[in-house]
Amino acid sequence: MKRRSYLKTLLAVGAGATVADAQTKTVKNPIVLNVDMQVDPAKEQEMIRNFHTIFKPAGAKFPGYIDVKILKLRTALQGSAPAGMNYRFQLTYESEELRQKWINSDVHQKVWPTIENTLVNKNYTVLLLDAI
Repeated sequence: MKRRSYLKTLLAVGAGATVADAQTKTVKNPIVLNVDMQVDPAKEQEMIRNFHTIFKPAGAKFPGYIDVKILKLRTALQGSAPAGMNYRFQLTYESEELRQKWINSDVHQKVWPTIENTLVNKNYTVLLLDAI
């Protein structure tokens, strides 16, 4: 019995180390794309569901992917948020070249409309930033 417990512990520690290594992967100067969107309140749950079940899993499979988030505006603490903006989409990639491969892929052409079709309009702000 002790041998079985020992093996379980050893496997758990090994798996934990793998997860920790993946989480601490650092990329020097990745790019961050911010999209300030106005999601239709009647389609909000659809957008959230599509983001988590369709868009994010598809994007995570592409080379260079680091992270993607959907953020709901709570309040502007200083200054003002863009007019009508209630959500910010934030995508982090290792480089702009790899992000371009993702957005030009057939997969992206299928999954982005599941988010975009929940917006009030397609007149959203897109900012490309370099993490430094």
